[in-house]
Amino acid sequence: MIPPADQLSLLAGLLQRFSPSGQESSAAKYLAAQMRSMGFNARVDEIGNAVGSLGDGPKELMLLGHIDTVPGYIEVRQDGDALWGRGAVDAKGSLACMVAAAAQVGPRTGWKITVIGAVGEEDDGRGARFIRDHHRPEYLIIGEPSGWDRITLGYKGDAYFWYVVRRSVTHTATALESACEAAVGFWNRVAARCTEINLGLERSFEQLTPTLRGLSSSTDGFTETAQLTIGLRLPLGWEMDQVEDELDQLAGDGIVELIRGDPAFKADKNNPLVRAFLAGIRKAGATPAFALKTGTSDMNTVAPLWGCPTLAYGPGDSTLDHTLEEHILVSEYRKSIAILADVLWSLTAS
Repeated sequence: MIPPADQLSLLAGLLQRFSPSGQESSAAKYLAAQMRSMGFNARVDEIGNAVGSLGDGPKELMLLGHIDTVPGYIEVRQDGDALWGRGAVDAKGSLACMVAAAAQVGPRTGWKITVIGAVGEEDDGRGARFIRDHHRPEYLIIGEPSGWDRITLGYKGDAYFWYVVRRSVTHTATALESACEAAVGFWNRVAARCTEINLGLERSFEQLTPTLRGLSSSTDGFTETAQLTIGLRLPLGWEMDQVEDELDQLAGDGIVELIRGDPAFKADKNNPLVRAFLAGIRKAGATPAFALKTGTSDMNTVAPLWGCPTLAYGPGDSTLDHTLEEHILVSEYRKSIAILADVLWSLTAS
């Protein structure tokens, strides 16, 4: 069992290694070293994920968190029950919770418990994409903030596109449409079409939500080019080809190109994994609840392929994700470790 002081120092050390997407190396090496000191067989894999395992049984239980954060350094400090730092909530708190809980349980006969701190979750999901063809776990727990007394069953999908349109350069006194005006027109059509699709849908999880992520223009003196980067949050049932068809119909003479995307995913709640969490949360004195998230996570990337019982769990208030106010309550972090350890004991009892 990891002493409470060591549980906290594990998280604090992870927070002190600032690791925005693309700069995770120091944090990954630190986490692998910490896992080795706790008895894990641990390493940093070829793409940069921190990977640790306990036991070598034929059945695998995977705890998949992410070690990268969004940009923006926040000084690591503790103020009473609050521990501040970039990633405290999203999602180093969940990742440290997974390591501490797995170490507390230790190797289990017939099982391999794997903890992964994946890189690139806040960017292109490259860490999860790398591992998905190399594992087939019996159970999958995604490390994301749900709050210590809730579990997350699903995430909306996402799709990112470029839109490029060109126009011949004309004098500004003419009434001809510029490339920039054509691009704005396309964005307005996308927003209007999403509004039309969302009519009658009250829950955000059910809605198709557009965001304009970038815009630029250039000219060589004869041709003007405008480019937009557009993000779409996808409800259940929307696949990439359907999204592309919708945008192609709105594109006019512009070009739409998919950058990347993952469909929405919602897990089943009638399985041993969910029941173990419900029992663990009740044992800790709370009434458990379910959540569906309008963002995305590595669940979208791996769960559809693996097809095993899946959910997301971790300490922290997700409304603090990506903000200047990002901090986690130490008391909640410790409750989550105890609940997760109880879940691991239960699932690996047979």
